[in-house]
Amino acid sequence: SQVFERHQVLKVTPRSAMHDDQWRKRAVTNGLDMKLVAIQFHEAQRSIVLDAKSDAGKAAILAMVAKADVFVSNVRPQAMRRLGLDYPALQAINPRLIYCGCYGYSEDGPYAGRAAVDDAIQAASGFAHFQGYGLDGPRFANTVVADKVVGLHVSQAISMALYAREKTGRGQFVEVPMFECMVSFVMPEHFGGLSFEPALGDAGYARLLNPYRKPFKTSDGWVTVVPYNDHQWRRFFAFAAQPQMIDDPRYATVLARSNCFAELYKFIADTLAVRTTAECLAAFEAAQLPFAQVNTPSQLLEDPHLQAIGYWQHFEHPTEGRLCAPGIPVKFSDTPGSIRRHAPNLGEHTEEVLREFGLPQPGLPRRDV
Repeated sequence: SQVFERHQVLKVTPRSAMHDDQWRKRAVTNGLDMKLVAIQFHEAQRSIVLDAKSDAGKAAILAMVAKADVFVSNVRPQAMRRLGLDYPALQAINPRLIYCGCYGYSEDGPYAGRAAVDDAIQAASGFAHFQGYGLDGPRFANTVVADKVVGLHVSQAISMALYAREKTGRGQFVEVPMFECMVSFVMPEHFGGLSFEPALGDAGYARLLNPYRKPFKTSDGWVTVVPYNDHQWRRFFAFAAQPQMIDDPRYATVLARSNCFAELYKFIADTLAVRTTAECLAAFEAAQLPFAQVNTPSQLLEDPHLQAIGYWQHFEHPTEGRLCAPGIPVKFSDTPGSIRRHAPNLGEHTEEVLREFGLPQPGLPRRDV
């Protein structure tokens, strides 16, 4: 956001991990320096490489912390304590610092210190269980959903801590454990009968878990439609040439329909199977039903709405050539955001940043070669 123009986002990579930066070794590449996953995840950052175990590297980190607003670590706390970079050490240098520790499990429980990655947290949190419900076993989502959900928790938690600092003048430590964040994400709609003590039934929200809740096949493609309230179901039944169904006691009310989700979703599937995608989309829009065409990534690039709002960003990367990337999805009326930095090569800004802080140059490579 323009109001934060003077603020910088620095990604510090330990020298020991310099040749093992995982995002830079995965997915598509054009044969140059960077894998495209790294490009998509690292926009708007500057990258520096430091040896946090050396006196010079640690001194550089502490010098930057003294002027920082926020310090985020996704390293296990025991390692940060060994390095002398835990919250008490940094708070002593900068009492206004917001220190966010993001790692697998809260330090207050018996799982403290366990290694954690996205798949492990999807499994531990119940997410994989619900993804595979009614299938041949638990499944992972085809995206790093735990990493992304936790990232959103990190940004929200830091924003709240910064607001508190505006009121109190004090920084604080913020713990964002992946396991607890994902349990909070998964369980609210699925808690069901376990909400009561003693339990009044099993966990699980029936609408979400019924076997027909999936995109529906048309005669020439795929769409989704979600009639929800009485008015919407009345319109869908009319589209299906079965308007009398809304008067059937099994389907007439929200409570009644909640006992028939699988039956109703099968009815939708059978109705759409003999109609074209275009016919369905036109009818659903006219009836003001919640609907969507099932888009592939290539179709998203051509989506007329995303094109109209200028969502996709096109730019020249100094080493990777012409690139396309997602834009900023939220809008601020007074302080609009923009992407003003390309995704950096590993350590690209080490010399530049250290020079800005008046620190000696460590003689490390500027980037991963």
